[in-house]
Amino acid sequence: MILRLFITLGLLPWLCIAARSKTAGIFDQQYTKFTSSPPLKLDDSSYEQLTATPRDFAVAVLLTALEARFGCQLCREFQPEWDVVGQSWAKGDKKGDSRLLLGTLDFAEGKGTFQKLMLQTAPVLILFPPTTGPNARSDAQPIRYDFTMGSQSAEQVHDWICRHLPAGPRPKIHRPLNWVRLITITTAVLGVVSFFSVAWPYIIPIIQNRNLWAAISLITILLFTSGHMFNHIRKVPYVAGDGKGGISYFAGGFSNQFGLETQIVAAMYGTLSFATIALALRVPRMVDPRKQQIAVFVWGGVIFGMYSFLLSVFRVKNGGYPFHLPPF
Repeated sequence: MILRLFITLGLLPWLCIAARSKTAGIFDQQYTKFTSSPPLKLDDSSYEQLTATPRDFAVAVLLTALEARFGCQLCREFQPEWDVVGQSWAKGDKKGDSRLLLGTLDFAEGKGTFQKLMLQTAPVLILFPPTTGPNARSDAQPIRYDFTMGSQSAEQVHDWICRHLPAGPRPKIHRPLNWVRLITITTAVLGVVSFFSVAWPYIIPIIQNRNLWAAISLITILLFTSGHMFNHIRKVPYVAGDGKGGISYFAGGFSNQFGLETQIVAAMYGTLSFATIALALRVPRMVDPRKQQIAVFVWGGVIFGMYSFLLSVFRVKNGGYPFHLPPF
């Protein structure tokens, strides 16, 4: 009995050394594959090999379902970000000093693992901390990343992994140059420059046209003085019922307003402005005195009638207003 105890105690250090060399061999073998094509493509067998204990290295595994028949949109959205994490880590830690492997287990190659973990959704990111060695954690339970907020960026996942790793190298995220985006932006800029260089002789007269800017300014003034911003801020209704089966176009009181009311008031202001401009600019240039006299009466009548209608609207808004202008 005593002899057997001494034999066991003597073999214990050799067994520990053998287990450590075995895990070191697994890490070296897999890290060579990882640096050549990050992240690792796993199946049930390689997943069991990497996550088995004892283990003196950390493993981050993304369990996903990329095939279209599974309908996992989040999996396809996150996969490029996960690839960026793996490629950045392999590029920044070529010697494996961080003792971390990153792998991807797709449902098509890892159905047994999904069933063993009883996973009903994907993607799932699990970090397995080391169980032996100087970096072993007291609690070696796997740590799961939360995807409840939707797809995450490579930087967010990188920060989460770094928070749960012991002290060591922390390779930064390096995104590959997006040549398609660069070419698209360059082509668009060159197209815009070419267009303006060719069309500029035709555009500059339009930009310098005073009548155009006067029209734009007048439309903007009419739009905002009629209460356009009030409608957007208060979210007012377009029209309302009058309680008698009809429609009320104007809301009583100065703090109330309908959407259609704004358009009617803007049309009244526009008509008054156009009539005033016609009387001031167009009528004096008429050569025929008879036509000029008719134009004065016509535009004067438009201004008189529109002011009468505007006063009637004002009386609706303010019931105590005593004045009016015929015919309204």
